[in-house]
Amino acid sequence: MITGVSNKANPATAQAVAIDVTEATFEREVLQRSQQTPVVIDFWAPWCGPCRVLGPTLERLAREAGGTWVLAKINVDENPRLAQMFQVQGIPAVKAVYQGKIVDEFTGALPESQVRAWLKRIVPDRNADLLAMAQALEATNPLEAIARYRLILGQDPNHETALFHLGRLLALRGDPEGITTLKQVPAGGPFGGRAIAGLAIADLVNAPAEPADGSEGLYRQAAIAVRSGDYATAIEHLLTLVARDRAFRDDGARKALLALFALLGDEHPLVGPARRRLANLLF
Repeated sequence: MITGVSNKANPATAQAVAIDVTEATFEREVLQRSQQTPVVIDFWAPWCGPCRVLGPTLERLAREAGGTWVLAKINVDENPRLAQMFQVQGIPAVKAVYQGKIVDEFTGALPESQVRAWLKRIVPDRNADLLAMAQALEATNPLEAIARYRLILGQDPNHETALFHLGRLLALRGDPEGITTLKQVPAGGPFGGRAIAGLAIADLVNAPAEPADGSEGLYRQAAIAVRSGDYATAIEHLLTLVARDRAFRDDGARKALLALFALLGDEHPLVGPARRRLANLLF
């Protein structure tokens, strides 16, 4: 990702997110503009079929970006010297320019999902500050963190980090929306595996709050602890259940622990020691 770029849309470029560039306007529209805002150049030609597929996708993504990057379209037939300068061998050829230098590029009509992934490498996340704030609030004020994740998703419904963390926090609180949200996390993305593993938390957090005897009572106490954010107590109860009654709810305590570990993440200070204790019980 490019560093040192503002996460806010540039007012000067907010309206002109896609522009036709010629040899006469190249210095102003690409080189000078790229000093402040990443410029994505689309080398194309009217006779190029793949260009007609990729072009509209780039234009739509540029509008979505709201000026965080600008699309510069260069017709190679009309501007052959620019194509030669950039060593364009085939079209469509897409090159990202920042501060006058090429920072990344690709050739061919990539699917939209791959174009979006490519853009994330070169364009700063305009929600980065809000995301950092939400993550910092998770431990002390999860409701405020949830509100901020919702704000991010309101601006970018495909924001995988916000989607996972919103689903995670809601699921741990016993909110059914959490499981629904976790199911929306792309399986092939960075949070896909954790989201899928975390779905098993539903059985635990949906356990009744009324007291009960034996293993069921301990399981319900663990559920209450998770819903209230007391993960240390929940882990202790579940580990006790694993040691005492593996048959309970078809190994339900172990499954609940693995789901809890997935949602808390290996970086959580409770997870590492709890994993080791679980392994010792199992093996």
